[in-house]
Amino acid sequence: MEVIFSLLLFIIILYAPSYFNFKGSKYKDVSGNTYFRTIFDKGNYGEFLTFVILEKMEGYHRLMTNLYLPKKGGTTTEVDLIMLSETGIYVFESKNYSGWIFGDEASKNWTQTLNSRKKSRFFNPIWQNSAHINALKAVIGADNKLYKSYIIFSRRCTLKKINVTSNHVKVIKRNQLINTIKKDIISSEKILTPEEIDQIYAKLLKYAHADGIIKQAHVSNIKNKKMR
Repeated sequence: MEVIFSLLLFIIILYAPSYFNFKGSKYKDVSGNTYFRTIFDKGNYGEFLTFVILEKMEGYHRLMTNLYLPKKGGTTTEVDLIMLSETGIYVFESKNYSGWIFGDEASKNWTQTLNSRKKSRFFNPIWQNSAHINALKAVIGADNKLYKSYIIFSRRCTLKKINVTSNHVKVIKRNQLINTIKKDIISSEKILTPEEIDQIYAKLLKYAHADGIIKQAHVSNIKNKKMR
């Protein structure tokens, strides 16, 4: 009995901070994800941690998650998280990785190296987010100055050697987000009014909270690509 009590106490202490953060956030309303679907899914949890930082930002802005936007050929692309702000549309791709990360904006694949020196490759997240931005442009409009690409890596990783040349692209760790985006906003001109932000939000709303059929089709398309 004492062992069970100690185990329960340990679980409460372990998960209490994240639970209260979740309850105090609008993430559930925006994403549709429950606490358990958020905490125990690596991708959702990384997205949630970024969302919590962004919703505390000053100035008028709207946040949206998990948008399933149409692509040519009838498929979809999933956008993790966007912030509609007076200084532009910030498009976030979360990577909840550990280890050392090596990457170049011009390379198709990046490398993750773990402590055992085991290396694995993953698709260039800048290219991935560029596809998301192109899908957004097809829905909202193709004004390039509107869009800013943010690749957010976990605090558990080390960005060992990252080469980025585009001014509108940031590759950072999550603990750098608040300072980086504040500087970005301060140095950028206001190009959207609150009314325009609301109009874009309304236009994108139909692509949020996708049903199971759309999600399954999206997952199946990704699997088919990997098998080719």
